[in-house]
Amino acid sequence: MRQLVAILFADMMGYTSLMQENEQLARQKRHRLKAVLEACIRDHRGKILQYYGDGSLSIFTSAIDAVHCGIEIQRALREDPKVDLRIGIHTGDVTVEDGGIFGDGVNLASRIESLATAGSVFISEKVHDEIKNQDNITSHEMGYFELKNVKQPIRVFAITSGGLVVPSREEIRGKTKQPANRLAVLPFVNMSADPENEFFSDGITEELLNALTKVDGLQVTSRTSAYAFKGKNDDIRDIAIKLNVDKVLEGSVRKAGNRVRITAQLINAADGYHVWSETYDRDLIDIFAVQDEISNIIANKLRENLTEAQRLGHRQTVQNVDAYTAYLKGLHYWNKITPADLRTSIACFEKAVALDPGYAQAYAMIASVYSSLGASGQMSPHKAFALVHEFADKALAIDDTIAEGYIAKAGAYLFYEWKWKETYDALQKAIHLNPGAITAYPLLGYYYVLMGEKEEAINVMERAVKLDPLSPIINHALGNIYIYGERYDDAIRQADKVLEMNPQMRINLELKAWGIGMKGDWEAALKIFEEVHRLTNHPLKGLMGVGYAAAKLGQTDKAMDCLSKMEQRQREEPEVTIDGDFVGIWYALGDMDKTFYYINECVKKRTAPVNIFLQYPVFKALKGDPRFEALRIAQG
Repeated sequence: MRQLVAILFADMMGYTSLMQENEQLARQKRHRLKAVLEACIRDHRGKILQYYGDGSLSIFTSAIDAVHCGIEIQRALREDPKVDLRIGIHTGDVTVEDGGIFGDGVNLASRIESLATAGSVFISEKVHDEIKNQDNITSHEMGYFELKNVKQPIRVFAITSGGLVVPSREEIRGKTKQPANRLAVLPFVNMSADPENEFFSDGITEELLNALTKVDGLQVTSRTSAYAFKGKNDDIRDIAIKLNVDKVLEGSVRKAGNRVRITAQLINAADGYHVWSETYDRDLIDIFAVQDEISNIIANKLRENLTEAQRLGHRQTVQNVDAYTAYLKGLHYWNKITPADLRTSIACFEKAVALDPGYAQAYAMIASVYSSLGASGQMSPHKAFALVHEFADKALAIDDTIAEGYIAKAGAYLFYEWKWKETYDALQKAIHLNPGAITAYPLLGYYYVLMGEKEEAINVMERAVKLDPLSPIINHALGNIYIYGERYDDAIRQADKVLEMNPQMRINLELKAWGIGMKGDWEAALKIFEEVHRLTNHPLKGLMGVGYAAAKLGQTDKAMDCLSKMEQRQREEPEVTIDGDFVGIWYALGDMDKTFYYINECVKKRTAPVNIFLQYPVFKALKGDPRFEALRIAQG
């Protein structure tokens, strides 16, 4: 019988050697351990499935009960005769039959227990999600670990409640395969007198980051996660744990007139030791040479685990410093991601190419911005994606190694032109050129959704989160892909994770509401959708979820009121296209004629994007309608 359980492994340390030294004491400790285990596990509603050697395997229906039990066991075993025990806990879907237990969750719980030290309780990220809001349970993140027979690195936490032992990362490094050549580039600090030069120091960081991602064998944490520490004074070792890296590059930039001073330090995360540091004083005209020099020095410092020596091959097509400065300013606004800032970034990038018509990277970024505006409905898709191809083609004609050019074109192929092979080829090319080009991964995930390969879509986005673990956008995209894969509990957990980073990020509230609704609780989902609508601070916006959930609950008048307000918005803002929102509510109301009318409007305008949102599991019933088959879009 399959069931979701919390799995607790406990293992006594040093039993074999103690048996050789003092057999009577060893047996006494083993009997004491068994008595404590049986009492605590019974009291916390658990069940011991088996003893093995000097260890045991138990299951619980509640992760919270399992953690409380682990804490109580370790407290009891502090008393004489003290027993050194390590405990690991994970939740998973397993098969329990004939007194045995089977499933990947069992292996993972065992691996987590093997990481623990005497007196500690280690838990997986899934367990942490269950206990993090418990006032009487506290924890400390130990970071990511690569475990034997486990494909992806696993995020592990240590329970700190009750004075339990919390080892340092260094104490457990010998127990697992260590990540090699994983680097985070922290935002370089602006030391210039003029705060307007903030964009310049950010740009230097970004250029170094982009250059280092092109080194074979070097995994570089993506920009968004590294920038989560901008302006903060966190300990380097704590940053490394959160980003799952073993080396950190930090530095500062001081710009005065035509002179620039760049200071950089490469730090070993385990002990905070400076592997290398250097200060560069240069004329601003030499900034490109300085970037290449720093990047190559760092690569050489990491070279011991790379297969062969190589230069970065970082190619800058820009020759004009003023153009470069305009480009850096464009990146500054691009990374703010609001529609207004995106339009400001276009002006900066256009200035860059006006000053230097051969500036390939600036053309690629113009294409990227138009792709974002077109896909989000902030600009007519017909106009936006024509501009995407125009500027991406200019970039690639100058330099065909720029990943962003291919990513922008992939967005046009995927969202607007529905050219699936071209989408896949462009994304594969981009990732080959720059594995750290994080914006390629959500597009690749949605491509696999359209092709009906939901598990591969999930795998792609889980890899992306490892590259950019603190990015709200990438984490949200993973949650959305979980919805497509009908893994609603995982989607809800992912939404909660992102809401911790940014509680006001409405798309993550919507994600949580869809996950809860698709599990069957549309009443709870409606309350969240109503909060989303409130947060828009506009009476006519953010109503699709409210209308959908109301319709599912039989609240027809409320759903119709949402439709009326959306129609009013369309009259007041004729440039806005919300046909996809009409699709959702009319579908929930059961009016298939209206549903297909608006689907065809989406197809005609290439908005929403319709080919992606129709793959949502709530629309499954549409696929049996001949009108759906006639749409000529990917059927999944």
